[in-house]
Amino acid sequence: MPISINGSGSITGLSAGGLPDASITQADLASNVSGVGPAFSAYSASGTPMTHGAYVKVTFDTERYDTNSNFASSRFTPTVAGYYQINSHLVYLTTSSVGQVVLALYKNGGVETYTNFVTHTNSGSSINLSYLISMNGSTDYIEMYFYMSGAGTLSVQAGPQTTFNGFLARAA
Repeated sequence: MPISINGSGSITGLSAGGLPDASITQADLASNVSGVGPAFSAYSASGTPMTHGAYVKVTFDTERYDTNSNFASSRFTPTVAGYYQINSHLVYLTTSSVGQVVLALYKNGGVETYTNFVTHTNSGSSINLSYLISMNGSTDYIEMYFYMSGAGTLSVQAGPQTTFNGFLARAA
């Protein structure tokens, strides 16, 4: 909302302290300001069983927040077109050598990007992914997948440290 002087000589669009008042809307902001775009954060309360040699969708079954109700069934489907900053952190446990692991961001059912393949043996560890992605605001959706090779056993740790989150960084 532009600041103006009305017919009575008073200034509109400012609070008593001289700062913009609450009547400034997203439409009043520059097109590069995300303002009130969708944001979500979820974690895995139940963990995810793994299969060797296959990408497995990670279960994120507990929401911390979902500002626009765009997150459900471990999937984020934003309704505002733009560029989204997406982050994921997975903690996993191994009881024997598992070979290589990778964390992948899927868009619309296919790999968009992934971490480097990391080789792990007899321990637990974590893996992170951070990515800026363009979403159309209508049909695009994203999910996180995990891959492991080898013959060992591995489980994605349940708890608030295994996270998936994102927010609108810039409107389209």
